[in-house]
Amino acid sequence: MIDPVNIAWKYLSSLTDLPQGSVTGDMVGRQAGDTTIYLAQSGGHRMVRDRMDRADIEYDVYHQDRAEASRLARVVRQALLEQLPGLAVDEALVLDVAEISSPRYYPDSTSREHMYGGEVSVFYVGP
Repeated sequence: MIDPVNIAWKYLSSLTDLPQGSVTGDMVGRQAGDTTIYLAQSGGHRMVRDRMDRADIEYDVYHQDRAEASRLARVVRQALLEQLPGLAVDEALVLDVAEISSPRYYPDSTSREHMYGGEVSVFYVGP
């Protein structure tokens, strides 16, 4: 079984444009103020029986500086939409990525940190 969040995590973690160690699939151990790119699956479905899946992935970018949070969110957006399609990540072949929602500002309601979030659909096949 392929974990679609792991596809995005492995790909984004390999990028030098993003702070090392900032991409994560959980918030365990995160401290307020840490630069964080949090990935979570928000939905999806099987597109073609026994073959192709669609996974909706939300990305939330936290940073102490609002402008930097926005910039990093747009780096993530561009990487997912423009560079990930056509790549093999472990056992998955990413066929396409479509935007559901572009990054927009959502300050964290608890910590009041700057956070920009967006969402994409990742279309992939596996073994």
